[in-house]
Order: sequence, then C-alpha cells, then structure tokens
Amino acid sequence: MSFTASTFQFLERLAGHNDRSWFEAHKEEYEAYVRTPALEHIEAMEPLLADFAPEFVADARKTGGSLMRVYRDTRFSRDKTPYKTNVGIMFRHALGRDVHAPGFYLHVAPEGCFLGVGSWHPEADLLGRIRERIAAQPASWRAARDDRAFNDHWRLVGDTLTRPPRDFAPDHPEIADIKRKDFIGQCDLTRKEVTDPQLAKRSAARFAAATPFMRFLCEAAGVPY
Repeated sequence: MSFTASTFQFLERLAGHNDRSWFEAHKEEYEAYVRTPALEHIEAMEPLLADFAPEFVADARKTGGSLMRVYRDTRFSRDKTPYKTNVGIMFRHALGRDVHAPGFYLHVAPEGCFLGVGSWHPEADLLGRIRERIAAQPASWRAARDDRAFNDHWRLVGDTLTRPPRDFAPDHPEIADIKRKDFIGQCDLTRKEVTDPQLAKRSAARFAAATPFMRFLCEAAGVPY
C-alpha cells in the first residue's frame, strides 16, 4: 500500500480540525490513510537500507520506531494544537539516541514533501566534532560535500551562525560550513512521487547517493557507516 491522495486529504482536514475530539472520531481514517501506508513504507525500506547503509534502522513499530509520533510536544510551544499535520519517518543510526543523530528522513505534508539526510540540530558535542573534522580535514569534507552524485539530488539547508564559532579561525577556507548549526541535505518531492508505489526504491537510490556525506558525519560522530 502506498501513500495516496487520501493521505494528503486527511492531513489537510486534520489541520482544520486539530483537536482531540475530531481526531478520535476520525482515527480509522488516520490508521488507513496515514499510519498503515507509513508502516508499509518503512517495511519496504528495510532491505533497501541494508544494501548501502546497514547501520541504519527501519523499524515498523506503531510507536517507538521509525514513524514519528503524531502527537505534538506542546510543553514549550505557544501552539497548543495536539497533533502534527505531517508524516515524519526517521531511519536512525543503530547507535543514535534521537532525531539529532545522523539519519535518513521522509517528510510528507500538504504544504510540501521532501527527503532529508544528515544531522538536524546536532547536540553540542556532535556539532563540535563535525566542525572540528571539517577544520582538520577540509579536503575530505569538500569531497563529501561536492560529490557529483550527492549534488545531483541534494542541497545543503538549515540554520547557520552569523559569526564564526569560538576557537575556529575566521579565515578558514571552509568557515561558511563550519558556521553551520545543521548538517542536512534536502531533496524535494512532488505529491506524484510520494504516491508512486516506487517511492521506497527511489528514496533508497537518493539516500545511497548521499553516502559520502553521511559517512563523513558518522565518522565525526565516531560510529560506523
């Protein structure tokens, strides 16, 4: 089963009725149009990831696995709506503790869909390791960042500092990347691509093209790729 037009229709309706009573009344639709195809996509990705990134996990459990929770964490947010209006699927490193570790990601939402690779908002220790490795091994970083296959599919996005971080030379040739707060590549998807039964195979091919980038981040993190 693939994501369908009904997936997007449900997410759009949820955005307009983001409260517990509506969600409970339409939970069967959530199961049919969102969670079931998401879990089947994760299952389809498992053998594909094993071919090129065996340290990364495709876990098709309903909770606690690759499918991110539909429930929003509202504790520190002004937005108190209880549900996410997107599908987030994260294939984490087997040794990664959370979403900030290097990983592969699929985002499905009415306002836009994309694939992601890398480390989003890495914790201070990992962020420091990545920056230090770029500073110490600029040629290796450029080889990963400028890899032709990587650039055929991915563009680097995310937050960056306005000033060089402490202890890094402002004139370092890679200072623009050292200033990054996120080390993520993004590949936009159309709704047609998301609803295509070949989504898993095509996603895997694009993820595989990011191997040099992901290997660099994993080596910085001290984990095998």
